Amino acid sequence: MTHNDPTEHPAVTRFREYLRIKTVQPNPDYVGSTAFLIRQAQEIGMPYSTVECVEGKPTVIMTFEGQDPSLPSLLLNSHTDVVPVFEDQWTQDAFAANKVDGFIYARGSQDMKCVGMSYLEVLRRYRAEGKKPLRTIHLTWVPDEELGGGDGMKLLVHHEAFKKLNVAFALDEGIASPKPALKVFYGERMPWWIKITATGPTGHGSQFIKDTAPTKLLRVIEKFMALRNEQEKLLEIGLNHNGQRYTLGDVTTINLTFLQSGIQYNVIPMEATCGFDIRVSPFFDMKEFQAKIESFVTSEPGVKMEFVNGHFDNTLTAIDESNIWWTVFSETCKGMDVEYETEIFPAATDSRFLREVGIPALGVSYLKNTPLLLHDHDERMHEDIFLEGIDFYDTLITRLSNVTAAEVEATLIK
Repeated sequence: MTHNDPTEHPAVTRFREYLRIKTVQPNPDYVGSTAFLIRQAQEIGMPYSTVECVEGKPTVIMTFEGQDPSLPSLLLNSHTDVVPVFEDQWTQDAFAANKVDGFIYARGSQDMKCVGMSYLEVLRRYRAEGKKPLRTIHLTWVPDEELGGGDGMKLLVHHEAFKKLNVAFALDEGIASPKPALKVFYGERMPWWIKITATGPTGHGSQFIKDTAPTKLLRVIEKFMALRNEQEKLLEIGLNHNGQRYTLGDVTTINLTFLQSGIQYNVIPMEATCGFDIRVSPFFDMKEFQAKIESFVTSEPGVKMEFVNGHFDNTLTAIDESNIWWTVFSETCKGMDVEYETEIFPAATDSRFLREVGIPALGVSYLKNTPLLLHDHDERMHEDIFLEGIDFYDTLITRLSNVTAAEVEATLIK
């Protein structure tokens, strides 16, 4: 089924319509997604605006005004872009949002398209039921998260339009959990992409030439791989700061992602290059870790390192009674009998840019009892889970947006 079904829940129909917009990198249809989102805002009767920190890459901002707009607001963030697909590996068209046995197959169905539409459906309910929360609620629909957020949230948090939102707390994305418990993320590992280049003497491939570029590079690589093996072993047997088994977010991953060298089989190259994708755990001292890997590189003359991409702020959102937003989140989940597990996000989301400017954020997607297929072939979610998620966010957003100034003050006094 690829088109509207009169028996289908209207929220599911709208969700599937959004999924059909091909906001796939590297050429996302931001024109189409922006038009769709503006139409949704107009239907609900919410003021909206668009901000382009980079031309052609719009952020849509929607606002549901609260009873006291002077209070710091609640932010519901989602991104509009999705990753590419290998079409021959899918059993369904990745952008048709076909429904099979209740499962909606589409790229983005387990990503922020499902969470963003859940947020929107909650505010649609508010308008229909005449609800008005205490605090103003803002929805941001940002571009380019799948490319690292450099042209999206990274710039947006410093834009005057964003600063005027006066955000106190934000909800962002999580990932699916095959268990009944939701995964809740309060921090994430910092993505470092580094390029290492070695230079050395050239000559004929039949000779024993010392300290060639490939030889020096391999010695450096061996040091990185030894550190990688240490971290992998910790994941297998280690206990984190809470005395629990390590999860992926607790350790630092180091992966060799490219190697380049050589011009001809019988010519020793003068240059050899490699690249690493490193995800630094927030439980690492970043300055100490940076010094360590730099020492690997400087141990070999004629070898240099550069950061192709690097984020250096590993601020965490407090998950104890010092944070009123966490207290409300956890108590709301308990009141709904919704289980959750707290973790460090193993990859990277826009939340890191929010935390960097002092906005506490939690990442949670209502995708329990759902196999993790994020960025995978045949990505899908069940329509029943999507509808359950709307109810979950309804209760959660209602409670968060009605936190009083007195409740905040009481937490600060503690």
